Amino acid sequence: MLPFTIKYRTRKINDIVGQDIAIKKLKNFVADFKRQRKNAAFVYGPSGVGKTASVHAIANELNLEILEVNASDVRNTEQINSLIGSAVFQRSLFFRSKIILLDEIDGISGAEDRGCLQAIAKLIEKNPFPIILTAANPWSHNFSALRRKSELIEFAPLDYLPIFKILKKICENEGIKHEDDILKGLARRTGGDARAAINDLETLTIDTKELTKKSLEELSERNKEESIINALFKIFKTTDANVAITAFDNVKENLDEQLLWIDENLPYEYKKPEDLANAYDKLSKADIFSRRIKRWQHYRFLIYINALITAGIAVSKKERYYHHVQYKPTGKLLKLWWAKQKSMKKKAIAEKIAEKTHSSIKGIIKDTLPYLQEAFKRNKKFREELTEELELSREEVEWMVK
Repeated sequence: MLPFTIKYRTRKINDIVGQDIAIKKLKNFVADFKRQRKNAAFVYGPSGVGKTASVHAIANELNLEILEVNASDVRNTEQINSLIGSAVFQRSLFFRSKIILLDEIDGISGAEDRGCLQAIAKLIEKNPFPIILTAANPWSHNFSALRRKSELIEFAPLDYLPIFKILKKICENEGIKHEDDILKGLARRTGGDARAAINDLETLTIDTKELTKKSLEELSERNKEESIINALFKIFKTTDANVAITAFDNVKENLDEQLLWIDENLPYEYKKPEDLANAYDKLSKADIFSRRIKRWQHYRFLIYINALITAGIAVSKKERYYHHVQYKPTGKLLKLWWAKQKSMKKKAIAEKIAEKTHSSIKGIIKDTLPYLQEAFKRNKKFREELTEELELSREEVEWMVK
């Protein structure tokens, strides 16, 4: 029995939901390839939004052969040239034109892959057939040469309603009992990933042929960490609150780090003063709620913070910006890290003193440590005796004399 993801794989362009603009651009690129200024298309967007399926559907509709290579299968220049280079210059067995699909090039990274991206860039320059690259995030510095040589085509994050329609069709074909509200709940849980939603549907109904509220509640949250870059992309590149609201659902960065990432990159993304002012208004309100949580432990404010920094910032602009921004971390993160390291050293020293003197750590930090630190700097004999008595490490000694 075929898995649902294979059994219901999209084979017609009209069956791909929520990507009309991207599909039109990609089809025009392939159909009029000889008239294009660039020899490759760089298709990007989150997982499960139809990037690979669209390439196959277009190839099917235009009667083209397709050579698909996953980036995880190639680790060096020799393999690139062997798998792709030979196909680029060989005639089709059936005298048809072809598409070269290099899927998930995000998988090419690290020292073991050195040379792969350069080899792909060289093949793009001289190939007679359209090459299509896919990735979740195209803005990595490693992809700069490929971006210059490619037509960039974005596949937007999917709202839950198109995913619901896909799941509804599968349920009807498979005779799966369901309620629409529960099916919509399943569509929402996958964060815009249609493929993940189909897999979840099959997992939950494979034995009972029924989707129940209980089975949906038992489904653990998808263990998938999105990068902070993808989260920012989902917020900054949409005006749809429903798409943006899930941006931080699966990222590993904590709330403070999320706020700092947004603060750093917001002025590079929003160029119109009114849009930027609206977005910073939302960010400032989120910061106020964050401080109230720290002060009063009112964690119910978290839902307001998430709404403000995702949907709030997304709808602060009148229309999306199409310029390209390479999102980067703020220098404040490094400063906070250093501050935390210094604080940890101070606390570690205070703990040693507190253990010897049977005092509170808080009291040692406030009343005792400043005077000990001053004496530690001025008196060599005292420094040696205290270092031995407390068994201070080299880093702790350095902190005491700074």
